[in-house]
Amino acid sequence: MTIDDIDTTTATASALELPAIEVEHLSTSYRIHVGATTAWGGFLDLLHRGSEKDRVVPAIRDVSFDVPKGSVTCIVGRNGAGKSTLLRCLAGILAPQEGRVVVRGRITSLLTIGIGMNGRLTGRENIRLGGLAIGMEPDRLADLTGDIADFAQLGEYIDYPVETYSSGMRARLGFAVAAHLDPEIVLIDEALTGGDSKFQSRVAEKMNEMTSGGRTIVLVTHGMMAVLEMASQGIWMHQGQVMEKGDPEQVVAAYMRYCRLESTEMDMD
Repeated sequence: MTIDDIDTTTATASALELPAIEVEHLSTSYRIHVGATTAWGGFLDLLHRGSEKDRVVPAIRDVSFDVPKGSVTCIVGRNGAGKSTLLRCLAGILAPQEGRVVVRGRITSLLTIGIGMNGRLTGRENIRLGGLAIGMEPDRLADLTGDIADFAQLGEYIDYPVETYSSGMRARLGFAVAAHLDPEIVLIDEALTGGDSKFQSRVAEKMNEMTSGGRTIVLVTHGMMAVLEMASQGIWMHQGQVMEKGDPEQVVAAYMRYCRLESTEMDMD
């Protein structure tokens, strides 16, 4: 085969179609300390941190998947399945102990936005800080601030210190900032989006708008309808492992079968 036999157009297209996120054999764990029940025992524990009293708990175990650009990947599973830990790895908050995560594009996460908010500053000031941190022009940022405040349904609280906000208000502001600051990849933990059903509908509409514009979304959710209506692909996690991935309908069906089976076993007990 000569170089003339190679379809350079196809090769270029293939290069442009690299996934927005690649996760390869990712594993990570966390350490918990089995503490004492008495004050004296607690003092002794402080002297022996890192000893056999510390227990290592696997959180993510050999997880691999790709997230195509412009897609919505929905991750489902019971509490403690490792979903939020996986998001933290994708966001760069947790480093992999094994494997690797490759991210192609500017990533915005409710996790990092929530961590980065300054409680003593107002919501408006935090929006400005977030925009300047990613290099947004001040004039463009000024135009967006009103849209972000309206979307978050904060009213006059936009000019109150964030430390006075409820957890739901913080979550709404976090999502509004993440969605409006021109992200390429957005990581969303549904538990962090807050708000009533009306706000949840606005979140869904905004995510549809973002993906139609070529943005990539990874969403952790307990809502099966969200997976069926929005997802390009689904991932079911259980005890830190991927049990099923691919077609959203197949993933939801497999997960629901497991939930029904588990419920039946509990009833029998």
